[in-house]
Amino acid sequence: MAEPGRLGALRRRFREALGRVAGHPRVAALVSRLDPSSVRTRTTLAACASVAVVLLTASAALLLVLRANLQHTVETGAREQAAAIARLATDGHLTQQLPLDHGTDFIQVVDAHGTVIAASQNLAGHPVLPPTGTQSGHSTFNLGVLGDEHHQGVTTVTADTPDGPVTIHVGASLRTADAAEDLTTAALGGLCSLLLVTVGVLTWRTTGRALRPVEAIRSEVAAIGDRDLDRRVPRPRSQDEIARLADTMNAMLERLEAAGARQRRFIADASHELRSPLAVLRTQLEVARTHPDPEVRADMVAGALQDTERLQDLAGDLLLLARLDASGHRLAGEAVDLADLVRTIVGARTGDPHPVTVDTPDDADASVTGNALWLGRLLTNLLDNAQRHARHAVTVRLVADPPGGRLTLDVTNDGPPVDPADREKIFERFARLDDARSRDDGGTGLGLPIARDIASVHGGTLTVLDTPSGTTFRTTLPTAADGHR
Repeated sequence: MAEPGRLGALRRRFREALGRVAGHPRVAALVSRLDPSSVRTRTTLAACASVAVVLLTASAALLLVLRANLQHTVETGAREQAAAIARLATDGHLTQQLPLDHGTDFIQVVDAHGTVIAASQNLAGHPVLPPTGTQSGHSTFNLGVLGDEHHQGVTTVTADTPDGPVTIHVGASLRTADAAEDLTTAALGGLCSLLLVTVGVLTWRTTGRALRPVEAIRSEVAAIGDRDLDRRVPRPRSQDEIARLADTMNAMLERLEAAGARQRRFIADASHELRSPLAVLRTQLEVARTHPDPEVRADMVAGALQDTERLQDLAGDLLLLARLDASGHRLAGEAVDLADLVRTIVGARTGDPHPVTVDTPDDADASVTGNALWLGRLLTNLLDNAQRHARHAVTVRLVADPPGGRLTLDVTNDGPPVDPADREKIFERFARLDDARSRDDGGTGLGLPIARDIASVHGGTLTVLDTPSGTTFRTTLPTAADGHR
């Protein structure tokens, strides 16, 4: 009764051992490598299958040629001996016992009545060999009387003798041909198997070595989190496609790291920009609530309202930036007449400290595909910036270039030029130059970044140029026709 319990315990231990082996990291890695869906396995199987097809085709062709040559040699010898016996029979010199040449198994000569009139020594006294059928285009005979069963080729020749026609059967041994064919088949089978194994091993190792950097890149990318964007994937020493893949991945990680840094800096700047007016607003409201003088309370409420408007504008700018970031380069809009939009926006502005001169084409096609509200915001921000830095005048000039498929919008102010080192800095979010640190005079630092993002979303650019008339903010946009293309 204890034997079944012992067998059950052994089975449990065996299953536990199998589970530990299957859970070993190396075994799991080996199983994953042998996965039929892996590139390494599929490449190895494809290489082995291709080589196997080529080897089988070549081996079959070689065996067919070898067999045909060997049989042709044997049949040629048998045909020569049959022709020699036919000449003897024709001359009437045929004897009852015929000699066998090398490679010939038997000779039998039968007359028209079915009587054996001559034969080789091994068939002396035997009746006519009965035919058993045809094989490979030749008659086959029952050769059991010879006591030696093997593959033979029989050549039959008819000759005229003084006593009448006779039929000569000459059997040639194919033992040597069969042995050569069997030996060749065995050698080809062994060589093909060895070659297949070699190709499989070499393909497996070569593919594994080629994919090892890919696996290193994959594992490194899998380990990179949103807080580890400073990490980089390993780059192999070679200059092949995998090295270029590693360079591309590292470049992408650099862009992601830069984007993450810009996002964190943007959040910090936005928090700082929101905290200051909120603190001032709270102070004004607390003072207005506790101060006994009604005039002071009115001044505090007016200041609080002004700060509230500033907060409202800042929140609107942040919301617009979020929409621009979310839209990317997939903006779907309608045709907008940019010349008409420029005249409308400039004509609707009142209270500007400096006059604005507008120069737009009257007959040229100045339509773009996009969002009219966003394009109007672009021009408004550029005009606000120009009014803030101009000394006496602001100029808006729109130039249509149909052959190039672009529209150029220049907003120029006659104020001080922008230093070349700061021409990209002014397009950073919440960036203010040293002479524009005041929130009352310098704004929030989001006007120019929003304008550049709007231009980028519409497939255009926004740059700063020094012109004889002052500082020019040049916006280039594709025309509606070019945008559709």
